[in-house]
Amino acid sequence: MTEPESPTRKRIVDAASKLFYAEGIRAVSVDAVAEKAGLTKRTLYYHFESKDELVAAYLEARDQPNLKLMAGWFDAAKGGLPEKVEAIFQNLARAARNPRWKGCGFLRTAAELAALPGHPAIRIGARHKAGFESWLSGACAAHRIAAPQELARQIVLLMDGAFAIMLIHRDPAYVEAAGRAAAALAGAALREPAV
Repeated sequence: MTEPESPTRKRIVDAASKLFYAEGIRAVSVDAVAEKAGLTKRTLYYHFESKDELVAAYLEARDQPNLKLMAGWFDAAKGGLPEKVEAIFQNLARAARNPRWKGCGFLRTAAELAALPGHPAIRIGARHKAGFESWLSGACAAHRIAAPQELARQIVLLMDGAFAIMLIHRDPAYVEAAGRAAAALAGAALREPAV
């Protein structure tokens, strides 16, 4: 059984989340996080031994809410598997139109920490991406397709590719195009005989 998060620790993670997502991991100092949280640096270090631990907590806090959001988009979409898959991309495109949208926090963090493969945030990001792929595989399997794991992996590749290119071009049309491709893959998978 895990202990509930203290209000002060939550306040620190909330402040870090806003700053890290908006400005990036390396650009934000521990001093800035403490100031945003309205606490002393000493209080921050009482709850987090290092900035690395705080970065990991930032991603950990995003994990389940992000998975729940995407599953909600999938479940709420009308139609079959292709429409449900495309709905995830359509909702991501809508989110990307918000001026505060900065892309996938997990991918951005992984890019900033690429030289540190053992960093706890990299492990959390990898677990998040694997968790989404696993959930998507299960959702595809419920539609009785032949190779749900393969389809889920292809969709994840389209999604993360769209995230990357949108950071360069700032154009949500890329995620919409990826969504149409993902829907086409899902439609083709439905036409294959189930094993």
